[in-house]
Formats: sequence, C-alpha cells, structure tokens
Amino acid sequence: MKRVELYQKVRRAVLVDKMSRRGAARYFGIDRKTVDKMLVLSAPPPHGRIGRTFSRKLEGLTDFIDQILNDDRTVHTKQHHTVVRIFERLRDERGFTGGETIVREYVALQKRRTREVFVPLSHRPGHAQVDFGEADAIIDGKLVRHHYFCMDLPHSDAPFFKTYPAEVAEAFCDGHVEAFAFFGGVPRSILYDNTKLAVARILGDGTRTRSQMFSALQSHYLFEDKFGRPGKGNDKGNVEGLVGLVRRRFMVPMPVATDFGALNAKFRDQCVARQAAVLRGHTLSIGERLKEDQAAFMPLPATPFDPCHIVPGRASSMSLVRYRTNDYSVPTVYAHQDVVIKGYVDRVDIICRGEKVASHARSYAREDFIADPLHYLALIERKPRSLDQAAPLDSWVWSEDMLRLRRLMEARGGKEGKREFIAVLRLCENHAQADVEWAVSRALDLSAISFDAVKMIVLAKIERRPVKLDMSLYPYLPRATVRATKAGDYMQLLSAPAAVGAAA
Repeated sequence: MKRVELYQKVRRAVLVDKMSRRGAARYFGIDRKTVDKMLVLSAPPPHGRIGRTFSRKLEGLTDFIDQILNDDRTVHTKQHHTVVRIFERLRDERGFTGGETIVREYVALQKRRTREVFVPLSHRPGHAQVDFGEADAIIDGKLVRHHYFCMDLPHSDAPFFKTYPAEVAEAFCDGHVEAFAFFGGVPRSILYDNTKLAVARILGDGTRTRSQMFSALQSHYLFEDKFGRPGKGNDKGNVEGLVGLVRRRFMVPMPVATDFGALNAKFRDQCVARQAAVLRGHTLSIGERLKEDQAAFMPLPATPFDPCHIVPGRASSMSLVRYRTNDYSVPTVYAHQDVVIKGYVDRVDIICRGEKVASHARSYAREDFIADPLHYLALIERKPRSLDQAAPLDSWVWSEDMLRLRRLMEARGGKEGKREFIAVLRLCENHAQADVEWAVSRALDLSAISFDAVKMIVLAKIERRPVKLDMSLYPYLPRATVRATKAGDYMQLLSAPAAVGAAA
C-alpha cells in the first residue's frame, strides 16, 4: 500500500506540473498503472486492494482451493490441509506456476470470510452456566492435576469454583450443591455442554438422555437444564471465560495447600472477594448485581442433595468391598454379606442392613488396597499367629512403648501373651490410639504388664480420675485379698516339716 504522501506527490506532478504519466512512473519508480490509480484516488484505499482480491495467477484455480477448504470441515482437525500442502497440490495437479505467498494470502482471506460471527447477547437474572477446568497444584507436597467446577451467573458475572481430585459425577453434583448454598438459591436454568456427567446419550433427533445421578440432582432442585451444540463452546461463553479467568488469576503461581479442603477454603474466599469488582461497562459491582440474580432464584429445598454414587456390593471372604477397582475393608463380622456402597468425592461409605459399617477416605488410584486395621483385630485375636503377617496392619505405626509391652507380654506368656497384646490393641476400637499409647506408657512405669492395667488406666484418663490401682473404683477387675503379715504365720512354716516327719 502506497503512503498518502506519495499519492500527493504523484498527483501534483501530473495534474499541476503537467508531467506525463510515463515520466511520473519513471521518476517515482512505480508502475504506470499505479500512476493511473493515483490520479483516480486522492489517497490509498482504506481497506487495501479494490476490485480483485487475489492474484491473476490464481484465476481459474480459486474454486479448487475453496473445495479443499470446504472438504476440510468434514475431517479431523489435525488432518486439515496446510497452505504448503494446498500449494503443492496446485502445482502438481493444476500446473500452478505462482508462488506460495499468493496461495497463503488467498487462503487467509477465505478463512476470514468463513469465520463464524456472533450476536451480542443480554442475560436475564436467575440463570447460570456450568463447566469444568483443570490445572496443577501442590497438594500435601505432591504435584497433583486437579479439576475445578465452575458456575457462572451471566447477569451479574458472580463466580463460584471448587476443585476436586477428578472430574467425576460425584464432583459434578457436589459442585452444584456447594454453588447453590454459596449463592443462596437455585438458578431457574443452567446451561451445559454435552458432558457425559449429565448426558448419557444423544439420540439421532437431538434428544438427550440424562445420566441417572444428574436426573436425581435435577429432580431434587427442579432447575431447567439447557445444552449447547456439540463442540460449540461459545454457546456458554461466560463460563468458558470464567474457567480461563480462574486458571490465570487464581492458579498462577501454582497454588500450594495441605489438602483439598484447605485449597477450596482459599478458593471460596476468592469467590467472595471477586464480588467487589466493578467490570467494564457496569457501574455496579458484581455483588450488587448478584442481588438481582438472587431475587430471581428458586428457594433452596429443606435438605441438600446427597451427592454420592450408590451401587450394590458384597463383602468378600477377606472382608473387602470393591468400588471402582479399589478394595475397601469392613469389619470381619460383615464378610460374605451384601452391602450398599456410597461413593462421595472425599470418602466411601459402606452400608449393611441400613447401618454404616465402614467409612474410608476415597482413593483415586487404580487397584488400590484401603484397609482399617481395627476391622481385623477381632479375627486376629482368634488367630494370633497372623499378627505379624496381617496386611491391614502393615501401615499401622505403634509407639516404642507399645512394642516394648508386646515383648514383655510375649516373654512372660508366649502365645497367650501375644493374644493379650492383641487385646490391648483392640482398646483402639473404642478409644483413641493416643490415649491407649499413653496408658501403655503409664502401665510400664507402674510395672503393671497386663491388659487389665492398661484398660484401667485408659478409663481413668477418660473419666478424669487419678491413675492409681484402687480396686474399689473398678469392681469388674479380679479381686485379691491382701492382709498384714503375722509372726505366727512364720512359726507355722517352721513347724510344718516336723509335722510332716511325725506323720511319716
């Protein structure tokens, strides 16, 4: 594009100074046709070329290029034609003699013309959009890829986000429950993409079959669900923008936390702080505009939804219940029995005959073994030889005094001493391990090497009684009669041999 100053000089030389067009072209070093154009236009065209938008060398070949670009829409993105490949096909199949730059300019022009154009939208109060994002964080000293749930209210731009170890149905539903509680109401409608967490199947006519857990969530809160077009993230552009904003603003630098609970507490504070912002084009803050959303919300139900995945199961002969490739223990009394498994984001509860019999921190590994050693102590007490090889006890750490108590008990009683030590371990079924270990230390100080002594000291600590061997305070312990020694008792011992000899 020629600068406007050159236009002014050429036009003045020809129109005022009467220089010939050929002479002006030679003097200014430009083409004569360019001089003719400058005499028609007083300044360069504001949008580049006028008339023809591509090189003459592409005449008769543009339809071929357009067909290539059109066909690319029906194949995988990574198999689209590059400009170089289009140039090679033009050269080899059509005898094109021009350069690659000409082809590149035409392809760029055509792609600009076919790019989608959007209509600015207005958003009424009381509606929401939902999506997931992912990022990295340092959790308990380890690098963890986490998935964060985002709910955006397009009218007020109020955000809510919470992160989870995995993008699973339980996290999807838990995010809704937490967001509704955070905003203080239920949006009238929520827009989603076609995530499998909500949509089990899309039928040929576009009808969507909801997943079981999402249907239960929707039935509980009664919001209307809406879904964008498959592969069209711009249909829910507000929450897409929120996903990026959260990653750039609140996860850079990489967040560090002791656990997911601490990280989410920090994120919740940031959601609240975000409400003070006044965004471009608005005079009110996000928090002030949020009140209009809240006024349009539906009220929360009396009880929140229970965001868990419920499946039936059965305890094995080793008292293990399998959930999503991982084995979780139950007390051995429930072995071989049918159970109900409730998988939450952070835990797995196991129910038998309407009673919760076990609860474990959830593992997101595969083929993991999660066992509570207390579940197996009753069985180990009946089979004391398994104490040293019981896998559920492998990760159970005892204090040095506990190990010393075991050595003393086994040295004194052998197999029965081992059984008595297991009985001491079983005190942890009803009392905190720290209290039991403290009681063991006091029992060793008192040289009271027995289960009864340890149990008595634990109860004394809980009942806030002084630690002393007063049998009247513990009537259930075996009684012993102790009286003062009399001199006559020794005389009986001295006379006993003589009496025996006389009898002989």
